[in-house]
Parts: sequence; C-alpha cells; structure tokens
Amino acid sequence: MNPSDRILPGVALMIAFCIAAPLIDVASKLAAQGVPVGVIVLGRGVVQAALMLPFVLAMRLPLATGRRDLALLTFRGALLLASTYCFVAAVRVMPIADALAIVFVEPFVILLIGRFAFHEAVGPRRLAACVVGFVGSLLVIQPSFAAFGPVAFFPLGTAICFAFYIIVTRSLSRSVHPVPMQFHTAFLSALLCLPMLALGTAAGEPSTTFVLPEGIFWLWVFCVGLASAVSHMAMTYALKFAPSSTLAPLHYLEIVTATLFGYLVFGNFPNPLTLTGIAIIVASGLYIIHRERVTDRARRLTTPSPA
Repeated sequence: MNPSDRILPGVALMIAFCIAAPLIDVASKLAAQGVPVGVIVLGRGVVQAALMLPFVLAMRLPLATGRRDLALLTFRGALLLASTYCFVAAVRVMPIADALAIVFVEPFVILLIGRFAFHEAVGPRRLAACVVGFVGSLLVIQPSFAAFGPVAFFPLGTAICFAFYIIVTRSLSRSVHPVPMQFHTAFLSALLCLPMLALGTAAGEPSTTFVLPEGIFWLWVFCVGLASAVSHMAMTYALKFAPSSTLAPLHYLEIVTATLFGYLVFGNFPNPLTLTGIAIIVASGLYIIHRERVTDRARRLTTPSPA
C-alpha cells in the first residue's frame, strides 16, 4: 500500500477518536449525577475489559505476560484508575471543555518528565512553550476555581497521571500487543478499584461508596466503558496507519468536539477568559509538535546513514 494511502485511514480513525473520546466525558458527567465517582471508574474498567476480551480471543492474541510486563500493566492500570477518578470528579461539577483544556497540559508534563527525569534533550523554545502552556491552563483554572473550588485542580491530576500512562505505554508497546494491553489495563484498573471502594464504603466517603446504579444510570455507566473501548481502539489503529507526528495536531480537535457536546447536552460554553486559556494551550502544544518535527528532521540529516 502506498504510504499516502495508509495515512488517510489513520487520519479518519484519529478524527473518530476525537469524536468518541468526549462521549466518555459526557456519559461520565451524566452518570455522576446519580452514581458515586468510584463506581463509574469501576464500571468503565469492567465494561471496557468485557468489550475488549472478544477482540483478544478473535485475534488469537496471547493473554499471558511476563513479570516485568505484568508489573508495568498493573502500574498502567493504577494510572488509568487515578486519571479517570480525577477527571470524572472534575466533570461532575465543571464544564467538560474547561476540564479537558486543563488536561491538555499533558504533552508539556511529558516533555518536562523527559527533560528532568530521563535527561532528554529539550531546547529552550520547547521549555518556553511549556511555560506558556501552563499559563494558559491557569487562565482556565482561575475562573473554575472561583466557581467550583479545589476540584478545578483535579484535571491537573489527570494530566500528570496520563503523562506517566503514555510513558509506560511506550515501554510496553515493544513487547505487548495494543489490544491485549487495553484489556489488561481495563481489567487491572477495575481490580484495583475494588479495595478503594471497600475502604470508601467502610469510611462513609460519598465519592467512593459502592452503590449500584439505578434506572438510566446503568446506561450512562455502560456508555462510559463503551466510549472508552471505541475511542481507544480508534487511537490504537490510527497509530498503525499513520505516524504519531502526523496525528498529534489532530488530537486538539477533541477540545472542539468536547465544547460542542458540552454545549448541546449541558448548555455549557467556555467564557472569554477560558477560551483565551484554551487557545494558548492549543497554540503552545502545536508549537511543541512543530519544534519536535524540526528537531527530528535535523537529527536525521546529521546522523550518518549505515554503509
């Protein structure tokens, strides 16, 4: 297949991801009106694992894994649990677009982790873009903090957890197929959620008390897992067809679709200060992607080809 012919399906699947991913947030916000946050997190893991298992079996992919990979998968599941909890707790009261905009500082967090934890080469321009991006996030957080209190910082927890989630995923991708990786992660996150719910129920903590959903809330919890499975599959296969450098800018379409769904379903629309912050975050992220392309191109030109 011609490389350009492979890119088009990848772009289409990435757009599908940007449409499906905000539906996780919509379903979470609807479910959170009648279901504790911890139960929604558990439901996501259970439903996503149940939906992914038939794909693993149909594709005859191995479920067994080595100790190292199991440890990393468990850590990935814990990161998914923490990031999902923080985000669902945030969108329970915050507009979806506001919370998602704060989460989009995640590329800056990854860059800073790479610079200071793994000593990766990161130039002053990209570091400056990180600072600008964080300033943009403060413009989103400030009005949200005034309106909703400390919960406005929860999306930052999601961003930090998801940054480590991406780093762990990169390590696992060398030895674990993406489809069973998603199954294991969802299953392990649900498993790890059980002791949290047990402790929350014993302590009487409302957000982590185990309560079975009732009526329409069963549907919303199921839709959280369904949208998660669909969006993650779309992202997985998008990366099989097109390089991440091509797809990365498209990821920012998710803010557009999240804003649209938030307005259509809940009547929420970002205020001017929040919109300014979103624009700064997006512009900073796109600039970092541009600089990484320039740096990668320069590296390839200066690296001698093998004889």
